Amino acid sequence: MRIKQLLALLCISSQLAQASEIPPPPPGSAGKPSRPNIVVLLADDWGFSDVGAFGSEIATPNLDALAKQGMRFSNFHVAASCSPTRSMLLTGVDNHLNGVGNMRETIPREHEGKPGYLSVLNDRVVTVASLLKDAGYRTYVAGKWHVGKEPHNLPDQRGFERSIIQGDSGSDNWETGKRYLDLTDKVYWFEDGKEAAMPKEFYSSEYYVDRMINYIQRDQQANNAAQPFFAYVAFQANHIPVQAPRTYIDKYQGKYKDGWTALRQSRRDRAIALGLLPKDTPMVTMSTTQNWDALTTREQAYQARRMEVYAAMAEAMDYHVGRLIAALKQSGQYDNTVFMFMSDNGAEASDPYAMLSARLWLDMYYNSDMDKLGDKGAYSIIGPSWSSAAASPLSTYKFYAGEGGIRVPLIIAGKDIQQNSIQQGFTHINDIAPTILELANVAKPAGSYHGKPVEIMRGSSLIPVLYYGQDRVHAPDENIGYELSGNQALFRSDYKLVKNLPPVGDGLWHLYDIRLDPGETRDLQSSLPEMFSSMQTAYAQYAKDNGVLPMPDGYEPSQQIFTNAMVHVYIPRYKYPAILLLLGLVTLTYLLARRRRLSGNQGKS
Repeated sequence: MRIKQLLALLCISSQLAQASEIPPPPPGSAGKPSRPNIVVLLADDWGFSDVGAFGSEIATPNLDALAKQGMRFSNFHVAASCSPTRSMLLTGVDNHLNGVGNMRETIPREHEGKPGYLSVLNDRVVTVASLLKDAGYRTYVAGKWHVGKEPHNLPDQRGFERSIIQGDSGSDNWETGKRYLDLTDKVYWFEDGKEAAMPKEFYSSEYYVDRMINYIQRDQQANNAAQPFFAYVAFQANHIPVQAPRTYIDKYQGKYKDGWTALRQSRRDRAIALGLLPKDTPMVTMSTTQNWDALTTREQAYQARRMEVYAAMAEAMDYHVGRLIAALKQSGQYDNTVFMFMSDNGAEASDPYAMLSARLWLDMYYNSDMDKLGDKGAYSIIGPSWSSAAASPLSTYKFYAGEGGIRVPLIIAGKDIQQNSIQQGFTHINDIAPTILELANVAKPAGSYHGKPVEIMRGSSLIPVLYYGQDRVHAPDENIGYELSGNQALFRSDYKLVKNLPPVGDGLWHLYDIRLDPGETRDLQSSLPEMFSSMQTAYAQYAKDNGVLPMPDGYEPSQQIFTNAMVHVYIPRYKYPAILLLLGLVTLTYLLARRRRLSGNQGKS
C-alpha cells in the first residue's frame, strides 16, 4: 500500500513540476476574453532593411515606435511576389493549396487553370476576416487586394464588412485611373463588392488611411465600440511606379550620393548593431549590381534621385501609419490594439524600360526626367542595384527564393507583448492567420466551414514567442516548403535548401545555415551531405503534397509577363482591328498574286 501511495505522490509531484513549466495563458484566454483590435499593415515591395528599426537610414518613426513597443522578427519569410503572399496572409494555407500557385502576370500558359494555379483564391479556403466576422469582429480592408476580382472573391464575399480596394497588381499612386503597365484594360476599383466611384486624383497611402480611419470612427460613433475590429491596410508603397510628395523627396537630397555598395554596407552594419543579425554577417555582391564608380556623374545623380524618391515614398507611408495610430489613441482604442507590420516580398528589381513593348507604352504615358521623378505623371524604379541594398545584407530580391526575395521585416506590437525585443527563430507568413485567430480567441477551422470542406491552416501561432519568451514556434525537424515560378526552397530549423533559376540563379540546389549566414554565402552541401540529401527528399514530398507543377523549359518571368499581356490584353483589345488588318493583308496578297498571274499569261500569249 505504501508503495502505491509513494508512486501516486511521485506522479502528482511530476505533474505539478510539469505544470510549473507551462507558461501562463495569453491575455484574455482565461475568463472573459480581451478580444483586442487587430491592425495589419502590409507594405508593398519593401526590402529587409528598409525600416529604421531594421537598419535603414529612411525615417520611419512610427514603425520604429511600434518596434520599440513590441517585437521585431528578424527571420520572417513570405513569398517572393505580391498575390501569393497575400493569399497566405489571409488564409494561413500554402499558396498552391489556396489557388495562387503563381501570379496572373507571371504564370506560364501551361499552368493556367490547373489545380492550385487559378491565380486567385479558390473555394477551398476561408479567410481570417470571415472567421473574425463570424465571431463578432468588425472587419475592414483598404488598399491593394490582388487575390481575385471575381464577384465571389471580392472582400465583401471574403469576410470584410467594409472595403475599398484596387483589384490588381498595382496602379499609379497619384491618378486613380492610370495603370502602371499595360497589363490590364483598366484600373479596377471596388467598394463593398461593387465598382467604386473614385476621385480622379489622390495619394494612395493617404487615401487608404483616410478610408480606414473613416470606417473605424463611423462604427465607433454608431455605438459599435464594444465590438473589436480587424483592419487590413494594404499599401501600394513602394510598388512601381515609385512616387512620393515633393516635400518628402527633398529631405533626402544628397543622401545616396555614395551609391548602393556604400548603402548596403552601412545597412548591414546597423542591422548587426541593432542585434538583428549575427556579428560579422557576410554578404555577397550580386552580378546584377553595377559598379557605382564606373557610372558617369550624371548617371550617378539620376540613380541617386531614384533612391531619394524610394525613401520618400516609404517615409510618406510611415507618416500615414502614424495618422492611423494617432486616431486610435484619440478614440481610446489604441491600448486594446495589436499591430502587425510586414512587407509582401523583397524590393522590386525589375526594369520595365528594358522591354521594348513596355518602354514604348511608358514613353507614351509617363515622364522619366530626373527633375520630375516622384511627381504626378512621372515613373521611377530603383532597379537591381538599389534593390540589393534595400535587402541588405541578404541575397537576391523580389521574385527569387534567396533571402532578399522572401525574408522581410515583421513587427508585432500591443499590450503585454514583450517590448523592444527581437525574435530570431524562423517564422513564416502562414503563421500570421493562426496568430490573429488566437489573439481573438477564435478557433481555426478543422477542415470544414459552413458545411463545406476547406484546407487546414498549416502555420503555427506566434503567441508563444510574443507572450512567453519561447525561441521558436516550429519544431527543429519540421519541413516547410516553398515554390514560386520555379524558384524553390525548403526550411528545416536554421537550415535552408534553395534553388534559383537563371538569370539570377544557377538552377542548382544549395544549402545554407540562414541564422548564422543570412546572406547565403557559405554553401554547406559538401560538409552536410546527409542533410542536403534528406532536405531534397523532403522538398520533393512537399511539392507532391501541395501540387507544385514543374516549370516549362526556358521559362523566364519578364518574357512571361509580355506573353500574358499579349493574351489577356492586346489580343482582346485589338481583336477586331487585327482581324480586319489580316483580312486586308490576305486580300492584298491575293490581288497581287492574281495580277502577277494575269501579267504572266499575257506575256506568254
